[in-house]
Amino acid sequence: MPTPPVMPAGFSCRAATTADAKTISRLAEIALDEVEATLERPGLDASVDTLVILEPAGDIAAWTYVRGRRSQVDVGPSYRGLGLGSSLLDWAEARAVEIDGEWLAQTVDDEDHAGTALLRARGYDVLATNWKLTMPATENPALPDLPDLPAGITIRPFSAEDRQAAYLVIQNAFDDWQPRRWGYEEWARMSVERSSFTPELSPVAFAGDELVGAAICLALPDSDAGSVEQLAVRRDLRGQGIARALLAHASHGFSRQGRPNLTIWTHSGTGALAMYERLGMTVEHSTTVFSRKL
Repeated sequence: MPTPPVMPAGFSCRAATTADAKTISRLAEIALDEVEATLERPGLDASVDTLVILEPAGDIAAWTYVRGRRSQVDVGPSYRGLGLGSSLLDWAEARAVEIDGEWLAQTVDDEDHAGTALLRARGYDVLATNWKLTMPATENPALPDLPDLPAGITIRPFSAEDRQAAYLVIQNAFDDWQPRRWGYEEWARMSVERSSFTPELSPVAFAGDELVGAAICLALPDSDAGSVEQLAVRRDLRGQGIARALLAHASHGFSRQGRPNLTIWTHSGTGALAMYERLGMTVEHSTTVFSRKL
């Protein structure tokens, strides 16, 4: 484990635990069950791959984790400008080297100008952009100009026996752009095992008896939006309206639940931004992924 980072007088550090999840969620503005899933993610040992910095009264001022080539550093608004972000970045890079990481990637909110400046000053280059898109949910289960589904394609809500098939469809689709393929246990913990996962509002598409598309949806607490966490269609069936139909079913379900909006994140590597915009979704927020060779 790397040497503890340099900190202001009175500050201390330790590994993160699941008991810290609520505080980290507020500090980093990340959903609570996402923090919990991250701390329990297969391949991450929280005792050596995470660090929280405590201010003199004992509250968490900042935190980081390292998982393979990915890391995240978050500093609470009240503690910025003290060098905590730079110190945690030092620690994260050293930890990544210890676990044989050749590269390290960090995701920064595009409104975090200080974080962006820090990474650029440290030699990080832009790897990708993430966009959060939103649209009003609708009680009408059809989106504008939705074509008829191909013959033999049906859609129904997600059920427990769909897990392995949905995992394969999603990972096969994401292989086009993600740097590594997730194992099933990691995928499940970060998606269908989260407490906000809503199988009844997560439509899956079938060609006969074979699952060929899925929309994994979350009903996050304290949000008026339904969140499409992952959306994928088997490669040979793309461009036939299946993805749009899955979104339409999700939109309809969340509207009936009383959530007036639908959101989805997309990555620049997927090339899907234009499709979502054609469906009437608009960019609400964006983040940038920076990376550099260690």
